[in-house]
Amino acid sequence: MGGLEYRRGMHQLGRGTWAYLSPPGTWGWSNCGLLVDGAHGLLVDTQFDLPLTRELLAAVAEVAPGVEISTVVTTHANGDHCWGNELLPRAEVVGSSACGLGMAHEVQPAELAALSGPGSPATPLGDYMRRHFGAFDFEGITVTPPTRTFTGQLDLALGNRRVELIEVGPAHTDGDVIVHMPDVGVVFAGDILFIGGHPIMWTGPIRNWISACDRIAETGADHVVPGHGPVTDQAGVAVFRGYLEWVADWARKAYGAGLPYWEAGDPRRLPAAYAGWGNPERLVITMAAAYRELGDGPHELLDVLAKTAAAEPR
Repeated sequence: MGGLEYRRGMHQLGRGTWAYLSPPGTWGWSNCGLLVDGAHGLLVDTQFDLPLTRELLAAVAEVAPGVEISTVVTTHANGDHCWGNELLPRAEVVGSSACGLGMAHEVQPAELAALSGPGSPATPLGDYMRRHFGAFDFEGITVTPPTRTFTGQLDLALGNRRVELIEVGPAHTDGDVIVHMPDVGVVFAGDILFIGGHPIMWTGPIRNWISACDRIAETGADHVVPGHGPVTDQAGVAVFRGYLEWVADWARKAYGAGLPYWEAGDPRRLPAAYAGWGNPERLVITMAAAYRELGDGPHELLDVLAKTAAAEPR
C-alpha cells in the first residue's frame, strides 16, 4: 500500500488495528496483526520462535499499554505463524479444525533445528536450510495448537468490535483462515497472500487458493496484510491472483507435456512479470503440489526441498 513504510514493527491501519511487519518477508519472516477495543486485545498469529515473539509482545505493550491479549487467531499451521503461541498461556487460541490437525503433522521445531542448525548436513539442501532458517532459534518451543476450532466462518466479539474469521483452505495449507475487520476495512490474509515473494503451495488445490483471493476481494477491504511482505490493497491481491492463474495454467500444460515437476518449477520459466519476486525457487514446491492435484504420486518432502535448493538462483 502506497505510503506505508515496510519496516519491522507495528503500523497502525485504523482505529485499534495494527499490522506487525517482519521484513524482508522471506522464509520465516512473517507478519502479524493486533486488534484492540478498550482493554480487550486479539493477536493474529505469533512469530517463528520465542525471542521474536517476545519482540512482538513488547511492541504490543508499547502501542497498547495495559491491554491483555485474550485471543490469538492462528491463520494456519506453519510454524512461522504459531510457534510463539505458548508465550500467551492465558489466551484462547482459535483456528480452523484443519489447522489444529495440521500442527501435529508439521515439521516440528527440533526437526527443523536439525535440518538448519550448525550440525545440519553438509549438502546443498543443508546449505540452503542454514542460509534461510539459521537465524531462528528453535530451542525450547512447545507447539501450542488451537484450544477452540471451527469450520466455515466464526465471528468473534472483541469488546464492541466484530472480528470475522473465514476459512478459505485448503489452499496454501489444509486449514487457511483470513481475518476480516469490517469496521476499519482491513483483512489479515495469512499466507493466502505473499507480496514481493513467490508463495508456497503445500497442499492446494490451486483453484481454492484463487477463490480465497476472490473472497478477500469480496470484503472490499482497503488494507490487506499478507503473511509475508508489505501491506497492500485490492490491486495487489489482483496481481497475486493473476500469478496463481498463471501457475494453474502452466502446471496443466507442463504436466500434460510430461515435464517433471522440478523442471516445470525452474525459475527460468517464469514470465517477466514475476521473475523479480523473491525466492523464485519456491515454484518447485508449488509445482509438486499442483502435480499431485493433476494425478502425480506423493512426493517425499526432503526430496522436494532438495530440488528446491538446487533451483535457487545463485
